[in-house]
Amino acid sequence: MITEADLKRIMREGAGQSEGIDLDGDTVGVPFGELGYDSLAVMETAGRIEREFGVRIPDDALSITRTPGEFLVLVNRAMAEAA
Repeated sequence: MITEADLKRIMREGAGQSEGIDLDGDTVGVPFGELGYDSLAVMETAGRIEREFGVRIPDDALSITRTPGEFLVLVNRAMAEAA
């Protein structure tokens, strides 16, 4: 299972952090666009999670994920199914 802290670290490593956005705050319900992350940055985050945690996130599911909270649910569900 990955945590919110894991996700934020990976987001920063992969796509950086937009100026004026505090990823240390409560961001689980904030849309990726408002955090400065476009679909390419979300795909990069998914790729990093796949390499680090060995879990594949289906592209169709990834395309409907709008917030870090939804992303965490998706990743953790995929991890549980793979176990």
